[in-house]
Amino acid sequence: MRRLPFSSDYMEGAHPAVLDALIRTNMESTDGYGADPYCAAAEQAILEACGCPEGAVRFLVGGTQTNALIISCLLRPYQGVIAAESSHIAVHEAGAIEAGGHKVLTLPAQNGKITAEAVRALTEAYYDNEVRDHMVQPGMVYLSQPTEFGTLYTRAELAAIRDVCHENGMLLYVDGARLAYALGSAANDVSLRDLASLTDIFYIGGTKCGLLFGEAVVMPCKDLIPGFFTMIKQHGALLAKGRILGVQFGAMFGVDGVAPQPGVLLYEQLGKKVVNYAQRIRAKLIERGLPLYIDSPTNQIFCVYPDADLPALGKKVNYGYMERYDADHTVIRFCTSWATQEEDVAALLEIL
Repeated sequence: MRRLPFSSDYMEGAHPAVLDALIRTNMESTDGYGADPYCAAAEQAILEACGCPEGAVRFLVGGTQTNALIISCLLRPYQGVIAAESSHIAVHEAGAIEAGGHKVLTLPAQNGKITAEAVRALTEAYYDNEVRDHMVQPGMVYLSQPTEFGTLYTRAELAAIRDVCHENGMLLYVDGARLAYALGSAANDVSLRDLASLTDIFYIGGTKCGLLFGEAVVMPCKDLIPGFFTMIKQHGALLAKGRILGVQFGAMFGVDGVAPQPGVLLYEQLGKKVVNYAQRIRAKLIERGLPLYIDSPTNQIFCVYPDADLPALGKKVNYGYMERYDADHTVIRFCTSWATQEEDVAALLEIL
C-alpha cells in the first residue's frame, strides 16, 4: 500500500522544467568544474535576480557541504559561529562544523529564531571577559530562512542582526536550503534582493526546492573569499560535471525562458502552491484539536500527536519524526514539496 508522501521535501527527483533542461543538454560536451556557458548564464541570472550584478555565485552539491565549506573559509582558526540551538549546523549535521575546527556558539531559539539582542549579549560577554584570549571568539552569525521549524525572519529582524554583526566585525551568513518556500509564503517580506543587501553571503537552496541536487552560493561582494574555487577543490566539493548544476539553476532562474508567467522566475513562484497546501494541513490540525508545536507559515507543519494514534497514521502517511514531547506524545512533521499533489493533500486531510 502506497503511503502518502509528507515526510520531507527532497524525496522526489526534480521539477519537470529541470529534467527537460537536463535532457536537452545531456549530450553536449562542455568544459568541466563550472567553467561552462550554462553555469555562467545561471550565475548572471541569479545575480540579476538578487540585484548584485558585481557579485559572484558558486554552485555546490548539498547543504551540509555548503555550510561546512563556507564557515571553514570565512572563520579564522580561533573563531566560532553563532547559531540557534535548534539550527541545522548545531543539530543535524553530525558535528560537521566542529570537525572542520570551529565551534558552534549556540543561543536559545524563540520559534526557531535568534534575536539581535541575544547576539549582542553574547558578543559583549566575550569582549568584556578579561580572559577572552582563552575562549572562542564569535566571528560570524548563521541563520536559516526559513528556519528549521519553518518560521521566518522579517526584513527588520535581519537588518537588526546585520547591524550587530557589522558593529562587532562579524559576518552574517544565511542558509537558504528551503528558500523557495520562504519566498512563497504570504507571511514573508524578505526578497532575494533583501538577502543580497542585508547579508554578507547566503545560498539559494536547490536540493529541497525542485532540483536533483545543488545549492547556489551568492556573494554580493565577489572578493569575500579569496581563492574560493581552490578551497572548494581542497574540500572535495568541486563537481567535475559542473554543468549539471548550471543547467538546473538556469531552468529555475529563467535562462531558458522557463516561467509560470512572463517576467516571473520559476524559483520564486515554486513555493506558493506548496505553502498553500501546508497551510491547509495546518488548518485541519487546528480544527481537529491537535496542538501545533510551532506555528509555521511555510511548507513544514509541526504538531503534537498522540503516541496511541501514530501506528494507524503511519500505515497510511509517511510523516517526519522530530522529537519526543512527553510520555504520551510525539512531535511530528507534515512537509509539502514542489512535487506534492492535490489529491494527496485531500487524502491526508480526510485521514486527519
